[in-house]
Amino acid sequence: MSPHDRRPLARRRLLGAIGAGACVGVAGCIGGNGDGDGNGGDESEDDEEGDHPNEPHLTEPGDDPLEFSQDQSCVVCAMTPTDYPDWHSQLVHETEERAIFCSPGCMSAYLAAPAVDSEIVGAWTVDFETGELIDATEAYFVIVTDDSDVDEVMSLNPRPFAERDDAVAYLDEWDSEELTEDDIVEFEEIDADIASIYREGRFPEE
Repeated sequence: MSPHDRRPLARRRLLGAIGAGACVGVAGCIGGNGDGDGNGGDESEDDEEGDHPNEPHLTEPGDDPLEFSQDQSCVVCAMTPTDYPDWHSQLVHETEERAIFCSPGCMSAYLAAPAVDSEIVGAWTVDFETGELIDATEAYFVIVTDDSDVDEVMSLNPRPFAERDDAVAYLDEWDSEELTEDDIVEFEEIDADIASIYREGRFPEE
């Protein structure tokens, strides 16, 4: 189950393209054309109407994470989160609207431009070290950027850790690029710059 062998993407070169990166894009799954199911149909019509491409699909009361199920789809890429148990993530707004994701990378795209004008009151993702579902709002994310040998859902994802010490230790384990503690961020620091590293073009311009 350990994804530690997987290699990520080049943040430094992508950050230069961020201005163009935060564009509306609701393509289907990785490398596929997709049929648009679950993401609002025709893009041009959605743009004219001002619809948000990553609208949550579920409304459920409570402060706990929902059980992931086969009938759920990622609000960003439309893939099935249960197919990616090492990565799947979710969050809930104060209005009880919930967004389910195949991965923390897709969650970062949502966080860059939330589809709901309501406070996020809970979020969960999978700890990269333990494989356990953890509180994402209290997690530490290592922003890996080198995709030279990557093999993970949607190409590349930040590495979430429940403990900062584990995130710091991972910096020494990761030999694909030089990272420092400046490459560790908390949940509230995830923004369009970070989202563009992982899901460029999958969230709308502010």
